[in-house]
Amino acid sequence: MFDLIVWAGAALSVAGLLGLVWCIIKVAHARRQNLDDDALRAVVQSVLPYNLGALLLSVLGLMLVMVGIFLG
Repeated sequence: MFDLIVWAGAALSVAGLLGLVWCIIKVAHARRQNLDDDALRAVVQSVLPYNLGALLLSVLGLMLVMVGIFLG
């Protein structure tokens, strides 16, 4: 049972990490396009909710891993 919690937490952490990498790639691509300040700011603001969601997903996954390890 606790192995399942650990593996589910690891999967959530990996999904969150992939989301963070996607956010980094999206902003880096926008920076390479040499956009003006307002356009770059708009891209960063549009990516910010995804960035925070991915970070939350990763943290929740790590918390599940820790709970599974401590209880198992």
